[in-house]
Amino acid sequence: MIASDYFNGELVAGNPSPRCHSAEVRVPVRPTPNLLHRYANPGQFLRLARTLLPWLTGGAIVFLVVGVIWGLFVAPADWQQGDTVRIMYVHVPMAWLASSCYLGLAICSVLSLVWRHPLADLAAIEIGPVGACAAALCLITGSLWGEPMWGTWWVWDARLTSMLVLFFLYLGHIALIRAFDEPARGQRAAAILALAGVIDLPIIKFSVQWWNTLHQPDSITLTGAPTMSMMMLWPLLICTIGFTLGVAAVIFTRLSAAIHESRARQMMARSRLDRRDSQAA
Repeated sequence: MIASDYFNGELVAGNPSPRCHSAEVRVPVRPTPNLLHRYANPGQFLRLARTLLPWLTGGAIVFLVVGVIWGLFVAPADWQQGDTVRIMYVHVPMAWLASSCYLGLAICSVLSLVWRHPLADLAAIEIGPVGACAAALCLITGSLWGEPMWGTWWVWDARLTSMLVLFFLYLGHIALIRAFDEPARGQRAAAILALAGVIDLPIIKFSVQWWNTLHQPDSITLTGAPTMSMMMLWPLLICTIGFTLGVAAVIFTRLSAAIHESRARQMMARSRLDRRDSQAA
């Protein structure tokens, strides 16, 4: 009879009786890495980035050219807002990306705090500024859109205020990373802040349903038909895809550059140690 068991990471095949050690055959077991562990390897991630970046960049250019031309020159003006409505082809994608980047930031924080994923902290560092830019552009375009409609550049509307809070969360995350002399402490504090701030995402999403606000309700929902013309909806979706691909390309580029920079610092530190050892010898 042949039995098997796991022992110190190896598969032990043979008679399980302690009296029959001569019959044991130890076969090393190589657990199949899942996606999480596979791309924890910087080399694997860099190979993935080199493969995806041309497609992300090319796709972003194509979608943005088509979406912007369609939205600005082909799509009809709104019967109430006129041509001012064309601001939404930037405003809505930026709102989507600001929330999506923060969700990615929170996921990286979980991977860092719970699983100690080697690239999670680095990814969070690079996602933060991109998400902050998206939130800032969302607020700026929202003000440009709101002034002719509401007669003011800013109101303390629930959705506007919650988006402003998201922008400050991004700034706080960036500041905490740089606030400590020991990088690990700053990254841990920033990760905790990112997780605490996740509560703002459903507030942004459902604020127009929970409170009586000046902000118009969502025109696109998962449960109902869109409330805007398809000639306006299609360029909006195309612009959103284009901006999403572009932001993904920027994040991949930033993270790849950060990995190369980290490797260069390690090589320089190793070189200094080697010179010091050779001088001491």
